[in-house]
Amino acid sequence: MATKVNKTFQPCRTNIMDPLFLALSNFRRRNFEKCVEICTELLNKNPLDQAVWSLKTRALTEQVWVDECDGEEEGLADVLMDDNTIASVARPGTSLRSAPPSSAGGPSQTFRPSTQSGRPLSGVVRPGSQGGRPGTMDQALRTPRTSQTARPVSATSGRHVRLGTASMLSTGDGSFINLARLNVAKYANQQNIAKALFEYIYFHENDVRHALDLAAQATQALNFKDWWWKVQLGRCYYRLGLFRDAEKQFKSALKQQDNINTFLLLGRVYIRLDQPMASLDVYKDGLDKFPGEVTLLTAISRIYEGLNDLPKAVKFYKDVLQCDATHVEAIACIGTNHFYSDQPEVALRFYRRLLQMGIYNCEIFNNLGLCCFYAQQYDMTLTCFERALSLATDQGIADVWYNLGHIALGIGDINLAYQCFRLALVSDNDHGESYNNLGVLEYRRGNLETARAFFMTSASLSPHMYQPHYNHAKLAHKVGDLQTSFIIVQKALNLFPAHVDSQELLKTLETHFQTL
Repeated sequence: MATKVNKTFQPCRTNIMDPLFLALSNFRRRNFEKCVEICTELLNKNPLDQAVWSLKTRALTEQVWVDECDGEEEGLADVLMDDNTIASVARPGTSLRSAPPSSAGGPSQTFRPSTQSGRPLSGVVRPGSQGGRPGTMDQALRTPRTSQTARPVSATSGRHVRLGTASMLSTGDGSFINLARLNVAKYANQQNIAKALFEYIYFHENDVRHALDLAAQATQALNFKDWWWKVQLGRCYYRLGLFRDAEKQFKSALKQQDNINTFLLLGRVYIRLDQPMASLDVYKDGLDKFPGEVTLLTAISRIYEGLNDLPKAVKFYKDVLQCDATHVEAIACIGTNHFYSDQPEVALRFYRRLLQMGIYNCEIFNNLGLCCFYAQQYDMTLTCFERALSLATDQGIADVWYNLGHIALGIGDINLAYQCFRLALVSDNDHGESYNNLGVLEYRRGNLETARAFFMTSASLSPHMYQPHYNHAKLAHKVGDLQTSFIIVQKALNLFPAHVDSQELLKTLETHFQTL
């Protein structure tokens, strides 16, 4: 009997996929540009499709979304025009703006440099830390860091198209949503799209007043029972500078729902009001509700670091590592503290850990080079600095040359140190530390006028550094200008009262004036 071969089954091959499902897929895979493109095509066909409209607002928002709970960078207007002063003379240890140096032990300011605000140099550059090149207009006006989230869109298998109003119409030559034609009261009652619309207005359009109007009406529509809208009201008040109103909204939201972000935002309000003790109480209350929460522990560490209470800051950073062993900020800050505590071998372990975690940049090799040098591992020092120079950017190369200058001073090559400090100034003309060290070298060479110019430039660029004031006072004392030396050494002691050399110079001047 002949064998009969069955035909191969041929499945139905179609390349048709629901465009909305494809847009949702791109959104979940964080391909926001493709998601916006698909949504735009769908809206061109049906401009009143609320499902597509809401998805497009979410995609546009995610492209510019900023995590405000992670801290912020104070702008030039916030620093110069802030009139939210609680006390003109705050008690020691209760103000971030006038934190005393070395208020609770830790490394001396002689060995640990400070930022422009007078605080010890942190292990990482974060918003508000002024850890980069301070004092420049570029630093003051630099935009905050951005980050993104991966929250999925809530969607069901069934697609229900609901028609909207003319304010939802999108045009190719204008903005996606015409806020001037937006019926805020109507959308405040439609909770299915109100939250996405608020985030679009708040983050993408940056129109705080319209966002505040929407949040206020949505809160009223829900009889003041939705904690999420109260948090958004607090955000809007915070952005408008109404910190006490923001405080009330955040506290009201916490009474209804305990949320980590709400604790962080309320703590930020107290920080802007220069009440770090109240902020610490808020964060610790949050830890009672959410034990071991890394963001709250990190926020507490930052406040103690801002108050110059370095032992407590390190303690909480270690608690952070107990909960999250890969927390970059905690590892870097603990490593920095060990380095300035004369423990370069221990600091080297932390920076090696960061390198093993995949952090490969100029700063990590710069720190590794310094740790290797002071730990007497000279064979790796220059190799690390060569790698740092090859990876350096315009912002970090000046620090690398500055540290190479210190390495040259350590091995006794004064000429190489002079060239390194000059190269640091070529890379960054506002590098105050290099001006100070060049002044010291010129002072040793006997070029007193050149040294004086370097010291004055360094003091103007880094007003919270005591070294240029002391060096200038010492130079003035040498040339016989005792009155100038007396005035300048007092400035150095105001910045660092525990500096022994400045105290001895001041006693010498006072003794001389008494004998006249």
